[in-house]
Amino acid sequence: MALICHSAERRSETLPGALHSLRASPETVHWGYFDPALAPALTIRSGDLVQVQAVTHHAGDAPDLMMDDSIARIFREVPEADRTPGVHIMTGPIAIGDARPGDMLEVRYLRMTPRSRYGSNLAANWGYLYKEFDERERVTIYELDENAHTASAVYAYDFPGKYVVPGTITRCPECDREKALEGIRVPVRPHLGTAGVAPDSPGRTSTIPPGRHGGNIDNWRIGAGATMYYPVQVDGALFSVGDPHISQGDGEISGTAIEASLDVLMQIVLRRDFTFNSPLLETPKHWIVHGFHEDLNQAMRNASVDMLDLLTNHRRLSRNDAYSLMSVAADFGVTQVVDGRQGVHVRIDRGIFPRMT
Repeated sequence: MALICHSAERRSETLPGALHSLRASPETVHWGYFDPALAPALTIRSGDLVQVQAVTHHAGDAPDLMMDDSIARIFREVPEADRTPGVHIMTGPIAIGDARPGDMLEVRYLRMTPRSRYGSNLAANWGYLYKEFDERERVTIYELDENAHTASAVYAYDFPGKYVVPGTITRCPECDREKALEGIRVPVRPHLGTAGVAPDSPGRTSTIPPGRHGGNIDNWRIGAGATMYYPVQVDGALFSVGDPHISQGDGEISGTAIEASLDVLMQIVLRRDFTFNSPLLETPKHWIVHGFHEDLNQAMRNASVDMLDLLTNHRRLSRNDAYSLMSVAADFGVTQVVDGRQGVHVRIDRGIFPRMT
């Protein structure tokens, strides 16, 4: 069986196929859910490239800065009753013609380009420390410096009430703006907070919690140069992307990142030479395994068990050796604590392993 460690060699073998463009519009997005019954917005073949627009559902936090005509059309024309049960605007789904349950979808994220110079962070009612701030919600608008690859706060304002309706437009031109984070610059690292295949369950699955299908993983390392592997669960895979960010810290403690729309170039490859139980991330330096659960301790255990599987079944270590290596060389982190199903990731340096033949 070919191993995922050979994916670097596969990159030289898998030549790019056709190039497709998938623009976000009311006809090509689904708001707040994955659903195996959705008709594809695009059908491709393994190896094809897709240029896709990912739109933030927080564009209404500063519509004068974060909305263009096509984003405004999505907010205006997708019925509020159809933005359920989650919150994220998902572009797709993309069907991969021969994909079947049991396959793996290898998604190579090649480029992620901010669509505008602005993004929004919300200290939300679902944030980890919401009650510490007298149950008050605050929006901070950031501006991107494309040359320095940093973002700095432009202004902040308090949101009245609770920010609960997907597609909220805050009417901030009418709000009281305050200075925020003066002199501080945040490193920009564009990535997708939410992306995944359709789950094998009838009806709509919320985009809010992550799971085996991917979904709202909120790992800032899922950016340009990274590859994600998603277990295919339904025919065609039905892959969708959304919840774009330009920066986020591990934990996403306030409830959101710097939410900003992105243009994403990716290559999608169908894999039948290995399987894995959960969404697996490969970066130029690391393999990263994810664990999810409502209880953070169980999320930690799930990530541990899947890393053990990676090391034993795909790196051919004994269980005892793998367990020892995890303790001395693997780094565990809290991906996020604000998505209902909490996330833990564990990464291990690919460079410590000998080359396999």
